[in-house]
Amino acid sequence: MRVLLLNDSATPSGGAELQTLRLRELLRDAGHEARILASRVSDLPGRSEADVATHGTVHPKLRVLNQTANPAAALALRRELATFAPDVVHVRMFLTQLSPLILPVLRDTPTLWQIAYYKAICPRGTKLLPDGSRCEVRAGTVCLREGCVTTRSWVLDMAQQRLWRHWASDLDAVVTLSRTMRQRLAENGVRGVGVLGNGVRERPPRPPLSDPPTVAYAGRLVPEKGVDVLVRAVAEVASRMPDVRLLLAGDGPQRPELEALAVELGVTERLTFLGHVDRDEVERRFDAAWVQAVPGRWEEPLGNVTLEAMMRGTTVVASALGGPAETVEHDRTGLTVTPGSVASLAGALTELLSDPYRCNALGRSAREVALERHSETAVLARVLELYREVRARAAGSARTRR
Repeated sequence: MRVLLLNDSATPSGGAELQTLRLRELLRDAGHEARILASRVSDLPGRSEADVATHGTVHPKLRVLNQTANPAAALALRRELATFAPDVVHVRMFLTQLSPLILPVLRDTPTLWQIAYYKAICPRGTKLLPDGSRCEVRAGTVCLREGCVTTRSWVLDMAQQRLWRHWASDLDAVVTLSRTMRQRLAENGVRGVGVLGNGVRERPPRPPLSDPPTVAYAGRLVPEKGVDVLVRAVAEVASRMPDVRLLLAGDGPQRPELEALAVELGVTERLTFLGHVDRDEVERRFDAAWVQAVPGRWEEPLGNVTLEAMMRGTTVVASALGGPAETVEHDRTGLTVTPGSVASLAGALTELLSDPYRCNALGRSAREVALERHSETAVLARVLELYREVRARAAGSARTRR
């Protein structure tokens, strides 16, 4: 089977980018031909690893125009369809670079769209208001009224919404990463969406737990991720367990604020900021973690780091929101806590870090679930079955690729 993967960028960093690159590798290993078309730019570090790199921009003023209408991406796609002649196209993220102009080009090609985040129903991509609360209304004038976007960008954002909704009806299947995200999409008028989560690479279980008791976090350092809540919670834990440690992998605009907070709370010696590190380094460093925290304030579409921790056999403490709350079964594979609550998170961390036997038991259960439900082998089988369904639907309709 020939599969063309579309994503806004193809740098070896960022959840959607890494998933796209890994899917290409898995498809090739399984004997299929797979290629990636992506823009040549990214907000994340690293060079594009796309097979076909097309125009993109990270210029603040040009980007909002480019993500609404990128004719260069549509032209590059048209050429790739002609030369590679894919049996199926798998679209992931396209609303920050490639633009909705790619959709009419795909009219006669079996196509699956896997919605990986909220950009389809929210110009900010988070479905959060500026004060951090969840937005519960459809995108429109409320985006301008609440100060989520500027007047200029609002006009283009609304045009993007109209364009993708108009052309998406020609796609053969649409899926998303979690039941929570499917519900949010339905609430915003996007119905008939299935669920297809990401797979996680299989690896050996982590080594036996050893001192000091360590908490790990992986992700961007931005307010919606709740890392400040985690730092405050670790400070509370440290008042009872002075040897506790916190590893923070990732970077972002909130880092200076978090470093200042650590100084204020007197826990700088207990925190290690790893910055941007590759996946192998994260896994090596996180082998020492007793617990991995996912303290988000928002409904993450899935949370790949949750799956990676479970595959490692690390107990997860996650906010009871979104994809992570679906993945973590409370008191079986980890614990869920009240979002944004320092006391709730600190209590769960103290409970686990003071009981290595329970950490081990929950971690073993988490690994069993990860191997059974979330391994790359299991997910790839579901992906290939969906590709076959997409091709069958296209063949049974008036829209065939030839």
